Order: sequence, then structure tokens, then C-alpha cells
Amino acid sequence: MAVAHKSAISVGLLYIPVGLYKTTRDTSISFNQLCKDSKERIKYKKYCPSCNKEVGSEDIIKGYEYEKGHYVTFTQDELEKIKTKKDKTIHVEHFAKMSEIDSLYFQKDYYLIPEPGADKAYELFRQALLSKKEVAVAKTVIGTNEELLVVYPTKECLMAKILYYQEEIQEIPKSQIKVDITKPELDMAKVLIESMTQKFDISAYHDEYQQRLRDAITTKINGNEIVAADTSAPNNIINLMEALQKSVDIATHKGTA
Repeated sequence: MAVAHKSAISVGLLYIPVGLYKTTRDTSISFNQLCKDSKERIKYKKYCPSCNKEVGSEDIIKGYEYEKGHYVTFTQDELEKIKTKKDKTIHVEHFAKMSEIDSLYFQKDYYLIPEPGADKAYELFRQALLSKKEVAVAKTVIGTNEELLVVYPTKECLMAKILYYQEEIQEIPKSQIKVDITKPELDMAKVLIESMTQKFDISAYHDEYQQRLRDAITTKINGNEIVAADTSAPNNIINLMEALQKSVDIATHKGTA
């Protein structure tokens, strides 16, 4: 697994070199864009209209449009120059309880793996966080973005959870409709939840659509036509109690099957 970013956890005078590794991988099927007539793959070129030529990566710099048509440009070296020593580390601001952080702010996770020679300091920090049942609230710069994150311990390693900033979170679209829930409806909804409650096991879940998509690809390769998997129309049930009762019956039947 390739390292996504090299950094170091900085806690006071404690300095722990680490690498950030992605926790997930993309397993979805990728489609290429083809010309409808020739079936040739569509290609995208980076083109400069003023120079009337295609440009390569080595000829491209970053530019910020401060006025219409006017840019201030930066090279990668210039962007690196404005980073402070603190920016280049995962600088711990303070410690807190994970329960104090709303999961709405969670964006993505990384494994934090110690660099050679940092194992003891890394393990000391992990065990200290575990014993205190706390996480480290920290900041670091990745690319051109200052990321807010929490460093939290697991039984195997340290993890970094990137957070959204408060200003990045959209407000909840407020509904103007006021509804009244009766006690029988609430009780039946509780029964439905109870009838479908079981211990969570991530290994029980798979991307079923991706499998159907793979089967469809094989079907097309073999020269056959795709047959619809489900042709039934949505059932717009008006009676809420009836819908709840039917759902309970189905859940109960599955649990005893």
C-alpha cells in the first residue's frame, strides 16, 4: 500500500515520524468513455488557446484569478516556502473525548504508521490515548489545504480522521410541515426496530449491484441481451399502520426462517 503523505505527530516536544496510508480502496467497476460511432476511447488534451498547442504537466503552474482574466501564479517551490515547520507536522492542539465530536464532521480516515525508529514513541502515545480514552485534536497541511483532524487509537495502530470545518457543513433544510405521531404508530415502529435488531457484522455486507454489473458485463461479452432484474412498480402504501405491520411480519418471518 503506497503512502499517501509523510508527516510526523508533534505533541509538545514529542516528535513521532509517521506515514498516512489510505484506509479504503476503490473496488467499483470503471467505464471508459467511447465515441458512439467508432467505439474509440475519448481522449482529453490539455490545450493552451493562446499558444495554440497541447501542454504537458511540466509546462503547467497554479494560478489564482484575483480579477477577471488576471492571475497571480505559484510554483510548487513557492507553495512549499509558505509552509511553516508546524504545517509540515500533525500538530496536536489539544486532547478531547471522541464522543464530543459530532460524526457529521467526519470526512475520511488514514492509517498512521510509524516510520523506522519511531516505534517506541508511537506505541507510547497510542497506549497513553487508549488508557485515557481520549483523542488528539490536531492540524496539518496536505497539499494546499490545512486539514483539521483527530488522531485516535485502536488495538492495532493509530488512525487519523480528517474533519470538515464547521463552515463546510450545510444547514439542515428545514421542513415546514408539522406532523402528529400517535402512540400506537410509535409503538409499532418500535416493534419494527426490535424485530430487525441484530449485532452488526461488516462481513455480511457486499456491493450486490457491482456483482450484478459484473454479471451484466459477462452477459454482454457473450453476446446476450440484458434482462431487467426487477420490473415491479413502487408500492405507494397510504396506510402507515398497515405498512408497519407488514414490515414487522416480514422481519419476523426472516428471523425465524
